[in-house]
Amino acid sequence: MTFTACSDPMPPSVSAAPEPVPVAPRESITPVRENTFTASGPLVVEHQLDLLAQRDGVISRLAADVGIRVKMGDVLAELDNRQLTADLEAARSKANSADAELKSWQSEEKVLDSDYERAKKLWDAQLIPFEQFEHTKYKAEEEHFEVQRAQQSLAAANATRESIALELDKTRIRAPFSGVISRRYIRDGQEVTRGDRLFWITGDGPLRMGFTMPEKFINQIKKGMEVNLTTSDLPDRSYKAKVVEVSPVIDPSSGSFEVLIQVENSRTDLRPGMNASVKLTMF
Repeated sequence: MTFTACSDPMPPSVSAAPEPVPVAPRESITPVRENTFTASGPLVVEHQLDLLAQRDGVISRLAADVGIRVKMGDVLAELDNRQLTADLEAARSKANSADAELKSWQSEEKVLDSDYERAKKLWDAQLIPFEQFEHTKYKAEEEHFEVQRAQQSLAAANATRESIALELDKTRIRAPFSGVISRRYIRDGQEVTRGDRLFWITGDGPLRMGFTMPEKFINQIKKGMEVNLTTSDLPDRSYKAKVVEVSPVIDPSSGSFEVLIQVENSRTDLRPGMNASVKLTMF
């Protein structure tokens, strides 16, 4: 039996697909959400006010102008005080006279008290008549009344002197704290009345800025927390500041609370009135 070889061609070779390489499962990471809060506002200082006239008068001398740095107690201007100066001298003279009169009465009082003590001993020893003893007693009592009157006169004279001295001091407009003169509202020879604005004074520092934040951040803002402060006036610089006050109360109408920050270094190019911004990243 003859077998015939089969001459069928070989099927085309087919490359098998590579088996997938097992990959270790990645750890699941939940992204942390950040809340960036930006606040802006003017830089202020605690000490800044309009200095007002405390009495009527005419400006007789200006000793300070805008931009001048002053220390607490420096005289910035004076009102015409010639009449008050004369009144004070007269009051001092009257007080001195009352004081001298009191001392004279007090000396006389000591003499009459001694006479009374001596007369009392003589009367007790029945060496002088009762009329003489009574006369000495009444003279001593009269002198006591004169001393009391002189004391009251001296007290009134001193009160008048102090009152005039106080009014005289009001004619000298002094700086209530150290700082810089930001505005001057008066000129030489101007008549002013009590309550008129004279100067606007701004303290040297520290510089502060206040703003409000949503109540959801109330537990994340702490006193002493450091923040960076910037201003469009000096765009290439940033300044360190700290939270100095955090209000414990939420405003129910706005759902916010107040925060106050303070620039750490007072010797900077920042000035009161500049508009500044802070950016806080909250988690």
